[in-house]
Amino acid sequence: MSRKPKSLVFITVDCLRADHCGFYGYSRPTTPFLDTLAGEAAVVPTAVVAGAPTYYSLPAILASRMPLALGRDVIGLAPGESTLATALHGAGYATAAFSAANPYISARFGYDQGFEVFEDFLEFEPAGQADDLDEEPRELAESSRRRTRLNRSLKRAACTIGLGSLYDELYFQYCLRIASSNIESIDGLCRFPSAEKVLGRAISWLNSVGRQPFFLWLHLMDPHSPYYPSADAFREFSGRKISARRARYLNEFWNRSDLKPARLKRKRDSVLELYDAGIRSVDAQVARLALHLKQAGVWDDCALVLTADHGEEFLEHGRRYHAPVNLAEEITRVPLLIRAPSAGRPTTRAPFSHLHLAPTLLDMLEVPAPSSFRGRSLWDELQHGTAWRDAAIAECVYGCNNPFRAGERLGARLLSVRNARHKLVLCMEPGRTDELYDLEADPGEERPLPLDVQKEVRSQLLRAAQAHLRNIPEGRGGTIRLSSRLRDLGIKLRSRAC
Repeated sequence: MSRKPKSLVFITVDCLRADHCGFYGYSRPTTPFLDTLAGEAAVVPTAVVAGAPTYYSLPAILASRMPLALGRDVIGLAPGESTLATALHGAGYATAAFSAANPYISARFGYDQGFEVFEDFLEFEPAGQADDLDEEPRELAESSRRRTRLNRSLKRAACTIGLGSLYDELYFQYCLRIASSNIESIDGLCRFPSAEKVLGRAISWLNSVGRQPFFLWLHLMDPHSPYYPSADAFREFSGRKISARRARYLNEFWNRSDLKPARLKRKRDSVLELYDAGIRSVDAQVARLALHLKQAGVWDDCALVLTADHGEEFLEHGRRYHAPVNLAEEITRVPLLIRAPSAGRPTTRAPFSHLHLAPTLLDMLEVPAPSSFRGRSLWDELQHGTAWRDAAIAECVYGCNNPFRAGERLGARLLSVRNARHKLVLCMEPGRTDELYDLEADPGEERPLPLDVQKEVRSQLLRAAQAHLRNIPEGRGGTIRLSSRLRDLGIKLRSRAC
């Protein structure tokens, strides 16, 4: 294989935790192909997202820019912002992106920039994620309100006589039976297009490229909730079949808001099995892609990089999914596998921030990084197995669960600063104190260190947080911020016109 790869396949997997991959020591067979591939790749021990969830992680991954650098109200990539894709397109690469219907990775948020082909599989916006300007028909809304009022009245009556929990259980079973009455297959329950479908489109595009160097970005959603892996992946992972009804029950149970963590924990292992099988689906399709590249004669000239936009919670701190209320390791630590010529074997436990990923990949390809990139290349360190010392910072807006609603974007900043051993978490709300964790002694982040312990470490991480905040661009990017706000305004005006 030549020293410099000519092309790049870049795969981001939604919700993929590092500690659920075999090449990071997970004992269950989630990633048999990637485990083999890791033998000829650089596997970064501690890769850390720059924000979470998706709408706070992708700006750093593609544009080497912290998610809140243009202001808390700006989501996605700004019009005209330089990215990994625009740099490679400008260098003569054929570029394409295929994203499995994640609404936050769309042309609406600027992610099509630099791509000659961009398919997000969004035939329509999922319910509940459109602007609050898009109202449901009046008669349907009134019917829904009547049902809600009746349900609340019945629940109040049940609670009055001490039967609130029983009512919740009966109501759950009733809703589940209605929802499950016409289920035929687990594949029919999937909310997102499978990795198999996305890879089919990507392979068709690869067949059209010929010998031109290419950049292919895939964003795969198979491990994302609701957890409906393909029937084949579940069977290959677990050695048995699962019915659509059982998968529906587990997902609906896991999604209940009326149950405390102790009750939810009874089904945690079964839900994890569905999640892990979704990872197995991704692994099988990456193997399929690698086989295609080998048969096309381009595998030896191609780098393959796999990471995730964030992790997923399974009651580690009493929470589920990946809401922006927490920057614990299960959310921020993700896999990073770089299969490329000359990539060494990193041994340092220092965190590799996603902020540095795009400049590192461009350096690997010997393509100049845009001057707007805030990260730096760590390609030399990866080649020679030497250490880096940068602290990794992650940030988001606390509680912003739906950025389609502009008002939710303006909450308090949640910030974490992590070095090889310690992590400092700051929520910038009145009355909240910072929390320092020793990740070696307390990997589950269950016991914040007292304020009088590790004062120097706390001080160092606080200084890093202050430096980060001071480095926010004057005027928050000026023209580029303004272009983002004008784009959002145009979208809102078009929504009203419709």
